[in-house]
Amino acid sequence: MKFAELKDMTLTELTAKSRDLRQEMFNLRLQQASAQLEKPSRLRTLRRDIARCETRISALRTKTT
Repeated sequence: MKFAELKDMTLTELTAKSRDLRQEMFNLRLQQASAQLEKPSRLRTLRRDIARCETRISALRTKTT
């Protein structure tokens, strides 16, 4: 996911997207613990996508206050 895709999203959309990404990360960690994870690189990309979402959320919150 590119940061440009996040620029057009609202705060509620970003919050929902972040929650979905965190849920996916949780599921992948469970798969990793049981040695069923097929693409370990997905964990890294998810972590970065979550960071991008949180950065944009924080920017929107400071902009509105």
